[in-house]
Amino acid sequence: MHDETVTVTCPTCGKDVAWRADSAHRPFCSERCQLVDLGEWAAERYRVPGEPAETTPGKPDTETLQ
Repeated sequence: MHDETVTVTCPTCGKDVAWRADSAHRPFCSERCQLVDLGEWAAERYRVPGEPAETTPGKPDTETLQ
């Protein structure tokens, strides 16, 4: 059996991280880096490209209700 550990780069700080089952915060190196990334998403600094939604806030989307 081949026991080679895959290494990835932490998306927040750039540190090398072993990709193993016991790496609780993978692909991040630590809980801190994981929370920093979550905060960036929550602050809308990261965005997934696409067209804006055509829904009114607080009003259900009628297409999904049918």
